[in-house]
Amino acid sequence: MHPAHAPRAFVAFASLVAAFGASAALGEPAGAISVDQAALAAVRDRERERTSYTVERLVSASGTVREYVSPAGVVFAVSWEGVSHPDLSVVLGSFAGPVRRALAQERPVPGRRSRRIETAGVVVETWGHMRALRGRAYVAALLPAGVTLDEIR
Repeated sequence: MHPAHAPRAFVAFASLVAAFGASAALGEPAGAISVDQAALAAVRDRERERTSYTVERLVSASGTVREYVSPAGVVFAVSWEGVSHPDLSVVLGSFAGPVRRALAQERPVPGRRSRRIETAGVVVETWGHMRALRGRAYVAALLPAGVTLDEIR
């Protein structure tokens, strides 16, 4: 990324988490997934079931969001990929505010295409380039036993 574009990239990412949504996915019961589905105008399907979690996939015109659900029925992580980032206020839910505040205090690094924010028990990571953006967010305290971060893609 050209250094002159770094401030614009920061503003664009920060604006993704600027507004609170009506849904609360991360850290909330799996029942919120249907609210997320509507908010993201997505089609829902179950991607895979594992002993320690289930992945619910939400596919929209702009990309795919995966919500990782523990056996207790709580969304412990989300990941996304697509031409744009999803509305992070939808997928982060109640964590959107603390992430927004952490972003406001962070200084963008010219030329850096990835971001990592850790605040209020949630970690948000984004990377990629124009029209091929990816990211993930997770609450480490909610990760089921035996689940590694490499599984959250």
